[in-house]
Amino acid sequence: MKVGLFLMPTVDPEATLYEATETVLDMIKVADQLGYEEAWIGEHYTAKWEPIPSPDLVIAQALMQTNQIKLAAGAHLLPYHHPVELAQRLAYLDHLAKGRLMVGVAPGAVPTDWQMYHVDGKAGEHREMMAEALEIMFKIWTEEKPFSYKGKYWGASRPEPALNGLLDLHIKPYQTPHPPIGVAGSSANSSTLKLAGQYGFLPMSLNVTPRSIASHWESVEEGAASSGKTANRDDWKVAHHVLVADTDEEAKNLALNGMMGRSFNEYFYYLYQKGRMLSKFKHDDSVADEDVTAEYLIDHYWYVGSPETVAKKLDTLYEASGGFGTLLVTGYDYGPDRAKFNHSLRLLKEEVVPRMKHQRKVTI
Repeated sequence: MKVGLFLMPTVDPEATLYEATETVLDMIKVADQLGYEEAWIGEHYTAKWEPIPSPDLVIAQALMQTNQIKLAAGAHLLPYHHPVELAQRLAYLDHLAKGRLMVGVAPGAVPTDWQMYHVDGKAGEHREMMAEALEIMFKIWTEEKPFSYKGKYWGASRPEPALNGLLDLHIKPYQTPHPPIGVAGSSANSSTLKLAGQYGFLPMSLNVTPRSIASHWESVEEGAASSGKTANRDDWKVAHHVLVADTDEEAKNLALNGMMGRSFNEYFYYLYQKGRMLSKFKHDDSVADEDVTAEYLIDHYWYVGSPETVAKKLDTLYEASGGFGTLLVTGYDYGPDRAKFNHSLRLLKEEVVPRMKHQRKVTI
């Protein structure tokens, strides 16, 4: 099992945008030094706890400060971009990355983002826009002949060359036919993960439990079967909240009193309560919403503890899933305790994963 980072990113809402970006870059640099495979950076517009609206600008900086880690937006919210502009910008960034770029795409789910961009998310317009945007982006990336496309939300063309070819669509992705594309799902029987299987995208599961994770892979396989593809578990990425320390007590204290606990109690609880999604964190349906606190998540949902404890917990998730390729650790800004988070990343890579049952089977 490989390891990577999933950076929403969750940072102190009182931090400046410069400070938030430096925090994200620091986490990526540490992960690169530790041999982490990849890092995904979120895109949000009206969430102060997740403040970065342009993950590609962070990626451009991170490319200059790292050596091997792959980078991706997690994800570009397609209803809020003209697909021609985004396709061109990503093709250019792909050349700067020289094979280290992946592309996450999503329809967007924050209601205040919908309102700001006049997107009717309640009626599903954001999903329609995502599908149309992808169609246009693929055309820009792959069509060799002039075309004209008129959709419901956007129009696009590949113009005829002009001035004896001096003017032409000349920017194509560095990777052929384009960078790998990832999509994420969080609900059981996720329709987005069916889309991943159907189109051969990289599937990513968010906020899964051993109770729900098997249905995610079933969705991927269902989508793959619909288009005659075969899904590969090595491509499957699972993002989760992991915090490792030398002892269980130290890990729990850092989770509860650091940004992981604070962000849930002050932000994510209300976000998921508004969306009626707190049930996805519950180990039993009888648990009341008000009982879903950071303390509860440490005991029942997050992977927090010593290397031995976290290895056992991750074994449960891995076995329930049937196997996945990459574990993505959700990154938080731990402020003065950032060295402890870096220590957690090292422990996960060097002590937790080697302890896991499936890993030991491979090495025997």
